Amino acid sequence: MQFDLKHSDPKSKARAGVITTDHGTIETPIFMPVGTVATVKGVHQSELKEQVNPDIILANTYHLYLRPQTSILEQAGGIHKFMNWDRNILTDSGGYQVYSLSANRKIKEEGVKFKSHIDGSMHFFTPENVMEIQRTIGADIIMAFDECTPYPCDYNYAKRSMHMTHRWLKRCINHLEKVPVKYGYDQTFFPIVQGSTYKDLRKQSAEFIASVGAEANAIGGLSVGEPAEEMYAMTDVVCSILPEDKPRYLMGVGTPINILENIALGVDMFDCVMPTRNARNGMLFTAHGTINIKNKKWENDFSAIDEMGITAVDTMYSKAYLRHLFASKEMLGKQIASIHNLGFYLWLTREARKHIIAGDFATWKDMMVKQMDKRL
Repeated sequence: MQFDLKHSDPKSKARAGVITTDHGTIETPIFMPVGTVATVKGVHQSELKEQVNPDIILANTYHLYLRPQTSILEQAGGIHKFMNWDRNILTDSGGYQVYSLSANRKIKEEGVKFKSHIDGSMHFFTPENVMEIQRTIGADIIMAFDECTPYPCDYNYAKRSMHMTHRWLKRCINHLEKVPVKYGYDQTFFPIVQGSTYKDLRKQSAEFIASVGAEANAIGGLSVGEPAEEMYAMTDVVCSILPEDKPRYLMGVGTPINILENIALGVDMFDCVMPTRNARNGMLFTAHGTINIKNKKWENDFSAIDEMGITAVDTMYSKAYLRHLFASKEMLGKQIASIHNLGFYLWLTREARKHIIAGDFATWKDMMVKQMDKRL
């Protein structure tokens, strides 16, 4: 992987760069649609390419390991061939799922024993076998195995967890060197900064992660219920330490406003299920605020879903029609809303990039934050 930092905003820490991998280029800042089980929920791959047009999407190690299982992915020739996606893919290592399965897992130094949410069978993840699983899945970017602590989190627990994550990172790196790539293209490994919402722990973790010298770095354990201001404070601490010449990925974040504020702090890459999850519940994100399309006020509004026309569906259908689809519980409504929201998130990060390059990102960001913080 290669990262070229092209521009920096003069009034913030925002950056515009280009990541190059064997599956193409990624212009940053970038939002990465979440395709947990080798599909971006509710969106056909052709619509994803033609209307949303992301340079990279995500999949998840935990979920793919359980179903369809890595043996199937290997027989298919890797995840790109399995899901017919010829652009970049990132896989999360499963650390967040370990966090979310708190009632069905046990963490110890060797790894994590957990119960499958599918059939109740028991499994064991270690830093070593998670690296092997991600080699077999075949994503372009693979993540270190870490523990994502909850919020709120006791200081001593957060400290113990952070040090264990660091020890696991060393094991990931040592084992990865022994496991060759499988499908003829390189994989890039991202370690993950932890430390909950404690400034001293975040600083310590960021310094350790930076010392590893990986090609890129990630920030985990945020957007788990903490106030936005705490998220921004931790991101600011970490970005001030992580190398400027390497991409920074803030995992699982967030709202459109969260994304803009964290771009201003120096983050390059984002992912979140929010655009598709909220879309399936009828919430649309726009540049002028959020819309609950199920509200009666849209019943006879025949204007375009979004007159900006970011995606084709925005001007193909009216708000009244989309509301009708939700009221009728038609799947098409959720599909249209998902395409719109994903398109908006990609538009937002691409507009941010344009304004970073133009040198007026900070002013534009402040204006957008005010506009988007409205209910229409």
